[in-house]
Amino acid sequence: MPFGLNRRAGVAVVELHGVIGTRIRTSTYSRLFDGIARNKRYRALLLDIDSPGGSASGSEVLYHSIRKVAERKPVVAYVRGMGASGGYYLCCAASRVMALPTAMVGSIGVIYLRPVLEQLLGKMGVQFSVFKSGSLKDMTGFWRSPTTEEEGKFQELIDEIYENFVTVVAQGRSMDEARVKELATGEVYTARRALEIGLVDELGGFDEALEAAARLGGARPRPRLVQPKRSFSDRFTGRAATGVSGAMGTSGFDLMTGPVQRLLSGGFYYLEPAFLMSDYSGG
Repeated sequence: MPFGLNRRAGVAVVELHGVIGTRIRTSTYSRLFDGIARNKRYRALLLDIDSPGGSASGSEVLYHSIRKVAERKPVVAYVRGMGASGGYYLCCAASRVMALPTAMVGSIGVIYLRPVLEQLLGKMGVQFSVFKSGSLKDMTGFWRSPTTEEEGKFQELIDEIYENFVTVVAQGRSMDEARVKELATGEVYTARRALEIGLVDELGGFDEALEAAARLGGARPRPRLVQPKRSFSDRFTGRAATGVSGAMGTSGFDLMTGPVQRLLSGGFYYLEPAFLMSDYSGG
């Protein structure tokens, strides 16, 4: 047994499966990571990732929470299915990134979603009266198309958030920002290709990732699955602690509340566009 190896110490394993901000509750997982950082029984952290990304701000919060863990103990990211956009953003908080050869990695970029229901509302005979104090106060309104000035403002915001993403990848992967921008086209890569271009360190499965985390942390490869605690109401109704409604109402409306509400509210996302209307739960 290597010197200093603690027989009781293990590797904390956190499953990040699904869309960040819906399936992966930002506040819940942030507290989870804070606990892992303080708990001496966990000598390392293994992130089990299968996520297309999600909220840009949610990804940022979790990234910083994981970085706090990394200041105290090794963090290894393992991509089992998808580590795209915000999912890859979280990988950049780890000191080592591993993935299955067929996993999808990358999608470095930002997307802003804003529905325009002007024509639909017109057909329904609905009009909006808007009273505002600033010329750009209603620039996110769904009842009309954006003006040329507003389109420029949106692009400025997107560019700024994009630059932040590029900086995080450059720092996490020890790459030049110019090189990151060459790869940050929004496309996804297979993990095998991602290995060639420097977005992944090694190909392998969960066991290999666990071994790597244990070796870096000086512990036995003993996985300790750490999951969010479910509230009493969640336990009573049988719902998971992921923030997704469990039962569908009699009209079927509850099933669509999350995706439709997200579509109508708009927002900035580190997310693969195919999952904008999805409550993807991972693997």
